[in-house]
Amino acid sequence: MRSLPDILVLGGGGVLGEAWMMGVLAGMEDAGRVDFRNSEYFIGTSAGSIVAAHLVAGKRPRRPPSAGGARRDPQAAGPETVGLARVAARTGDWALAIASTFAPLALGMAAPGGALMRATLLRRLPRPPGTLDSLRTHMDTLGARFDGRLRVATVDRNTGRRVVFGSPNAPRATVAEAVAASCCVPWLFAPVVIGDREYVDGGVWSPTNADAAPAGPGTHILCLNPTGSLSGSADAIGLFRRISRTAATVETLALRRRGAQVDVVRPSPESASAMGINLMDRGPAARVLEAAYEQGLELGSER
Repeated sequence: MRSLPDILVLGGGGVLGEAWMMGVLAGMEDAGRVDFRNSEYFIGTSAGSIVAAHLVAGKRPRRPPSAGGARRDPQAAGPETVGLARVAARTGDWALAIASTFAPLALGMAAPGGALMRATLLRRLPRPPGTLDSLRTHMDTLGARFDGRLRVATVDRNTGRRVVFGSPNAPRATVAEAVAASCCVPWLFAPVVIGDREYVDGGVWSPTNADAAPAGPGTHILCLNPTGSLSGSADAIGLFRRISRTAATVETLALRRRGAQVDVVRPSPESASAMGINLMDRGPAARVLEAAYEQGLELGSER
């Protein structure tokens, strides 16, 4: 990449989606000699909100050990979806861990009655005992602030409507509160309370929420969609892959109608193979980071 995007959109994708986005951004930076921390706006959904908050806090994207100087970089972001992985592991249910990533996408896209139907479905879900308190505590230590650049997508559990913290007229919240809410998969975690409202995963609305970007004519947007290349032959996997790509396509068209230039990046075949289908499994994280970094190097040298 020879020029820095004005807006960086970072989608949802669990523990491995976070690793993939970190690796891709790091590779693109190293190949294209850019610094994504200097983008004008950051739109984060679920795991993407973690990456976005790190960038706003001045942390560089995490690099694999194979990248020169990766171990010596004191500003490199660390793996901060540990809270997600630990709670998923405590369920003892591998299938639930998969559903935790994919089900919000299906809910957000399939509800025919829009926000009302989405709210009804969310309220009918049992309230899980797990929380994201550990993630919220760590995010508090980063020092990221809503300074006008960061926007974090969530869904109001009671209304079913999207709420983008950090945007004009959004409710007041800390970055840590907003990120925890955006990562709050309603199948696994209790809703996050901010003010007098309950919020859940921004992926319930969209895998990327790219249309929340404050874009206009000539704006350059780079969108990373971790769930756009899900590998696997199961019908459910194919369905969610199509959902993710369809949502990103619709949002991209809306942005282009505003005059924006939009580049959407999905995991390469190598990255998708490393990620597999259980995006809450930390086991392959190192392999995903490595494959993503190589993908980022190729992208950075092409643009």
